[in-house]
Amino acid sequence: MGDFNLALVIVAIVVCVIVFLVNVYLLVNYQHPDDVNQAYFPKFVVVLGLSVSAISILMLPADVANRQACRHAIYNGACNLTLPMKDLWLAVYILDALLVFFVIPFAMFYYEGDQDKSVGKRIKSALCWMVTTAIVCALVLGILYGIIGKVDFTVRHLSSSTSSFPSTWEFNSGQQCIGNTHQCSAYSASPASEKTWTMRTTFPEYVVALATIVGSVLFAIFGGVGIACLPLGLIFSFIRRPKAVITRSQYIKEATELGKKAKDLKKAAESLHQEEKSASKGRKFRKNVKSVEKELLQLEEDVKLLEEMYPQGEKAEATWALTVLGYLAKLVLGILGLIVSVAWVAHIIIYLLVDPPLSPFLNVVFIKLDDIWGLLGTAAFAFFCFYLLLAVIAGAMVLGLRLVFITIHPMKWGATLMNSFLFNVGLILLSSISVIQFCSTAFAYYAQATAAQEIFGHTLESLRGIKYLYKYNVFQIAFVALAGLTFVYYAAFGWRRKKPSGRFQLST
Repeated sequence: MGDFNLALVIVAIVVCVIVFLVNVYLLVNYQHPDDVNQAYFPKFVVVLGLSVSAISILMLPADVANRQACRHAIYNGACNLTLPMKDLWLAVYILDALLVFFVIPFAMFYYEGDQDKSVGKRIKSALCWMVTTAIVCALVLGILYGIIGKVDFTVRHLSSSTSSFPSTWEFNSGQQCIGNTHQCSAYSASPASEKTWTMRTTFPEYVVALATIVGSVLFAIFGGVGIACLPLGLIFSFIRRPKAVITRSQYIKEATELGKKAKDLKKAAESLHQEEKSASKGRKFRKNVKSVEKELLQLEEDVKLLEEMYPQGEKAEATWALTVLGYLAKLVLGILGLIVSVAWVAHIIIYLLVDPPLSPFLNVVFIKLDDIWGLLGTAAFAFFCFYLLLAVIAGAMVLGLRLVFITIHPMKWGATLMNSFLFNVGLILLSSISVIQFCSTAFAYYAQATAAQEIFGHTLESLRGIKYLYKYNVFQIAFVALAGLTFVYYAAFGWRRKKPSGRFQLST
């Protein structure tokens, strides 16, 4: 058992190092050329946030493995020698909340500050915004914790009188206790024996619970849409792919139109910059900024499409071949993703929405995989959790561009500014809490008796004022409903080629 614990610690350290290196690689390759060799603090926050979100997802499989470390121990207290998973969970998610509500907003305010101001003034301005946010959050959390920061556990009060020690034991479904007059079975106890046991939860657990509620709203919306659009988007991207290379004359015509649009956008951006200096930042200014950002994103999409349709250089044929292979890879990944998405939706309906559950479904699959090889089920479990997080991100990308109150910052290889990085990292961090809570509930049979289930399964679902959202499966129903609507939408309209919008689109 001790060797197993040591191996688990070594694996955890190695995984953390790998996650850190992968996130540094993503940062270096996704960052915009304008951010090279500068903006080091936002970059540190990005790497830290991505690492925390990835590690938090991997902690649930680690929690399951940690539970198994003392399963075959022959002495009492063996489980005390395993990893302190509950403390680790609370530490990771308190860090998650601090990053989402304090550190990332400060980094964004600092990065987006007026570049003409000194560093000191930019830090001062960002600190003012962050302190204001901190005060508001602290007041809200303190008031809520003081008023309704309690958990209500439903228990059954069972009692019986003493009885002489029997000489024979006769137990069956009809007689579950010694004698015939004792009430010792919660299953057969009368409804009058049901009581409510109230206790105050700890403040860290309450912070995690509220952050989970905020993330659950995003999860139900973005995850429900993303679980369908992630695979179907890849499949229909293959269907709408460019079928052949355009001629040189067509390329010159399209490039000329895009050049005109780029000049107009540059003039509009310079005009907005002058307006920003004059401190006249009204509603019209913000609306114009969003319009320019939207046009710029569309311009980048048009340039990318034009480059795909007319590859240039000495290796133009190889470039076109790679483009074709890329779309074939999207088709394969889309089909595999569709299988996983259908499995997820089916598991939610079979195991969570139907009472009692029709089958443990994926729980049994993971257990059987563990029987084949110790870490195979754990790896499959981690994959399903990660896929759910990817679905949330995909849903945010699809819906965010169409929501009035959210400005999405899309991630682009070699062209992502730090404010876009920070925004997406905040979204991933906030959603990762809900993904873990959802996975701990969906795979409760496989992840039973873990520290995560104690936090998310018992405390969260019994928290006063919140428990009814989980009691009546509000988030699961919304998730499945949005997934179904998205499937129908893609089946009806997803195969159509996207029509140009705006003045400066590729001509048809």
